[in-house]
Amino acid sequence: MLPHILLVEDNALVIGALRLLLEETGHRVSDSSTIANAAHVLRTDPPDVVLLDLTLGGEDGLSLMSSIDATSAQRPIVVALTGHDDPGTLERCTRAGCRAVLVKPIQPLKLKAQIAGWLGERALA
Repeated sequence: MLPHILLVEDNALVIGALRLLLEETGHRVSDSSTIANAAHVLRTDPPDVVLLDLTLGGEDGLSLMSSIDATSAQRPIVVALTGHDDPGTLERCTRAGCRAVLVKPIQPLKLKAQIAGWLGERALA
């Protein structure tokens, strides 16, 4: 079964680029532009990795973390995506339970390598 990645992002260009990158590397990708829809995907089709934008049209992306903890039988790896490269953002994401914080624009080769590493660790657990 292909690793499942949930992309929580409200920018159509970012969704398209990340979907293309992730699907070409053998991942199944779901996307959501709202917290409510992302929570639904978490309940109905649990992902292995969540790429979570912090700013979703007025919603705080980190508010999804309570849904992840409450609904996931096996907690996915959560990676925050943000345009803010400051210590406060990093600390907030870490406290919320994010595995990593990636600053946009995201480097495609680095993202592919990181996802492969995270999924490899998960398989060993």
